[in-house]
Amino acid sequence: MQNHVIYHESKKYMPGGVNSPVRAFTGLNIAPPALVRGEGAYVYDVEGKRYVDYVGAWGPMILGHCDEDVVKAIEDTANSSIAFGAVTELELRFAKILCDTTGIDMIRFVNSGTEATMSAVRLARGFTRRDKVVKFSGCYHGHYDAFLVAAGSGIMTQGIAGSAGVPEDHVKNTIICEYNDIEKIYYVFSKFGEQIACVIVEPIAGNMGVVPAKREFLAELRRLCDLYGSLLIFDEVITGFRVAYKGAREIYGIEPDIVTYGKIIGGGLPCGAYGGKRDIMSLLSPIGPVYQAGTMSGNPVIMAAGYATVKKIYDNRDKFYSYLESLGQKLENGLKKAFSEKGIKVVINRVGSMFTIFFNDNDKVENYEQVKESNVNIYRHFAEQMILKGNYISPSQFEALFLSIKHTDYEVEKFIEDVYQIF
Repeated sequence: MQNHVIYHESKKYMPGGVNSPVRAFTGLNIAPPALVRGEGAYVYDVEGKRYVDYVGAWGPMILGHCDEDVVKAIEDTANSSIAFGAVTELELRFAKILCDTTGIDMIRFVNSGTEATMSAVRLARGFTRRDKVVKFSGCYHGHYDAFLVAAGSGIMTQGIAGSAGVPEDHVKNTIICEYNDIEKIYYVFSKFGEQIACVIVEPIAGNMGVVPAKREFLAELRRLCDLYGSLLIFDEVITGFRVAYKGAREIYGIEPDIVTYGKIIGGGLPCGAYGGKRDIMSLLSPIGPVYQAGTMSGNPVIMAAGYATVKKIYDNRDKFYSYLESLGQKLENGLKKAFSEKGIKVVINRVGSMFTIFFNDNDKVENYEQVKESNVNIYRHFAEQMILKGNYISPSQFEALFLSIKHTDYEVEKFIEDVYQIF
């Protein structure tokens, strides 16, 4: 079948023809490639076309597609155990390496990043016995009701549902602040500090495009949480094991009370996790009063894939991250040169192997308001043409792109050369 046939046929049976909205290529004049195979830095569609992959399943494929060690771990495990809903040695082995090498005391596995973040907030509320949650405009923490809040104008907005189907009552305790704005977070804590259970933040945002937090901003969040007895949650669903082995925590040298994981932690299979200090994690059922459960949590095949991925990264961490930084720097420099020579204003935000090209007239892009000033029409042309030239990139201006250890100078040089050709 052809890509457009699959896509249009899928619309009869799945809303928008997809199971996650960004896959729909909304606004683009091409059908989404229907992918059938991945190998290293490449993916292939049903029509046999090959693409250099800069989506990487939206972040997990840091080792490239079908890494031999991960595939072997999946095959070996699936031959004897697909699902039990019971205690296994595999989940112990995975939990142990994560705690021993990342510096967290305890961890709980779940099935997605959304589960991890929503469970972390419930745990924070149970620990502090408070209700209010602070989040930041432009940071996405999954589709849990309390997170789907529209960011309004002014200092902060409370209780405005950002999605149909979310009751106003479910978001009344969610407070929105501006990312990287210390003054506004001061105001919120001065007014609500004794009621705030937690602050949840992407230390390096990846869901409005790549927007790193300023170190002083994160440091102030840490200080205010300590001062008012609130918990600080780092959402490292994207950045965990991606920007550094210990994620953004390692880059900034700031420790949250709870950290959430997804993407890479499952080795490409559906997995999430949240972990932190023992006194906090010990409130979880069955040893504490905060209830959270999942039949498929700790699934043996996923534990095997996740362990193989994380162990390979850990064993090669110095080599892998230095290589990804070098390759990312080469791509960034080449893109800046290409766009400059073409007279096109862009801001390229990059941290290690994740990056976004903002078609934006600002000198910097540091918050959601600046992100929204990006020219989506130019990006639409860029995305269409790059995909047609065999570079599989996000159809949305507001997503991160990713490199893997299987990308080489060849793929990066092709990407840069294709930019020259389409503008």
